[in-house]
Amino acid sequence: MTAFVLVSGPFTGGQVWQEVAGRLRESGAEVHPVTLTGLGDRRHLAGPDTGLETHVDDVVRLIDEVDAAELVIVGHDYGIHPVLGAADRRPERITRIVYLDAGMPQDGDVALQLVPDEEVRALVLSQAGPDGDDWRVAPPAADGWQRWGSTDGLSEEALARLTDLASPQPSATFTQPLRLSGALAAVPTSGIFCTASGMSVAKLEGLMSLGMPQLKALADPRVGFFDLDTGHWPMLSRPDDLADILLRAAAGEGHRLTAPAVDEQPGYLRPFALDVPEQARERVGPVDLYLPAGPAEAGAPRPAVLFVHGGPVPETLRPTPRDWTTYVGYGRYAASQGVIGATLDHRLHSLADYPVAAQDVADAVELLRADPRVDGDRIAVWFFSGGGPLSADWLSAPPSWLRCLAASYPILAPLPGWHAVDSRFRPAEALAGAGRLPVVLTRAGLEVPEIAATVEAFVAAAEARRTDLEVIDVPNGHHGFETLDPTDESRGAIERAFRSVLGHLRP
Repeated sequence: MTAFVLVSGPFTGGQVWQEVAGRLRESGAEVHPVTLTGLGDRRHLAGPDTGLETHVDDVVRLIDEVDAAELVIVGHDYGIHPVLGAADRRPERITRIVYLDAGMPQDGDVALQLVPDEEVRALVLSQAGPDGDDWRVAPPAADGWQRWGSTDGLSEEALARLTDLASPQPSATFTQPLRLSGALAAVPTSGIFCTASGMSVAKLEGLMSLGMPQLKALADPRVGFFDLDTGHWPMLSRPDDLADILLRAAAGEGHRLTAPAVDEQPGYLRPFALDVPEQARERVGPVDLYLPAGPAEAGAPRPAVLFVHGGPVPETLRPTPRDWTTYVGYGRYAASQGVIGATLDHRLHSLADYPVAAQDVADAVELLRADPRVDGDRIAVWFFSGGGPLSADWLSAPPSWLRCLAASYPILAPLPGWHAVDSRFRPAEALAGAGRLPVVLTRAGLEVPEIAATVEAFVAAAEARRTDLEVIDVPNGHHGFETLDPTDESRGAIERAFRSVLGHLRP
């Protein structure tokens, strides 16, 4: 017999699983909907010290009580945190972990990162103290649930029921970090995307095609994925369909992602589209400088271009981005054109790291401007891929010495599920302060749709504000076309973008 342990998201308890549990039991399964401490009919048990560890203990105790040979444990939204914490302590008891419209938290992550609405995150943080009633976060009213996730598919009756069943959530459950030992590595997993939340199997495959190394583990044959066309509360909007998918997940079904060949060279390490000569390179901390051959005209300092890589990039990945052929190629090409090219390794290792990475970029620019070989009044900053959100700081208040901002196949708004990205990093909104700053944008015609949508929204905002925007299209180019598509079209786009940027760096 298969037993299901069902753990729902914030403010809710076991009652929200009523229809799903009934359907699963009809199939012959054993079902255990969980009401965590402080929620539902256990709300009176909560106190200021009720945190994530309390909920992990709740799930562990239940696991220990279940005798079924096969145990499938399901975590919805916040519920994935106590599910993972408990499964990490009892990995030998778990047959499969199911992520139901949930994030993929790692060791040290907090559940607050999953909350999509920034104002809600700030509210939770303001209530995170141990005194008085501040240790509880009030559940949303009927018209406020969409700030916690898509309400698509919920009837008025279901929404009213969700509201009636909700209870305050102890704030420490949102802010206490998840602790994982790595014991879950061998446990099979399934992911269920509620497509109205913004993610789907097809979209995940698109992101995988970019070669993001942090997604490699999802190509494991023990990992399966499903789509469910509804909003964030499928146990209320599509209970029968959800039950059917859970049964299929328990049976090991689901869409498998294709793993790249073991000997396949990552796209970011393939040869650069342009055949550029080697140039002198100096390494100064996290910054590499590519220096033109020969003295500058009349001994004058030269303009500089800083190339900002994308991400997030795992901290342990080697080689680091400044040694990827794309950025080596751009640095060398800049030097061959008579300007100083600079690359850096910034610390965008997770979605929460944009503020840290932004400071790294600012520090690199100051290092450049302080170098006597650099004309500190003629600087361009060029952003790539997931580094695109970092452009917001420079668009919102461009200094006079920033002569141009460039971006190639950038991500220009948080992608679906990127809830942890601070609202400061919204380039389209930052255009309000860009003034006359020239922007050179290179678009890949075969871009991942989710990324392309952020670029189109940025272009529309730039046109509305009459920003000095030049768009260079690579119709047959992919994200990372400089190494993935070494064609005349790609080479022409790189050369044209450089001509534009260098034109803005002239005295």
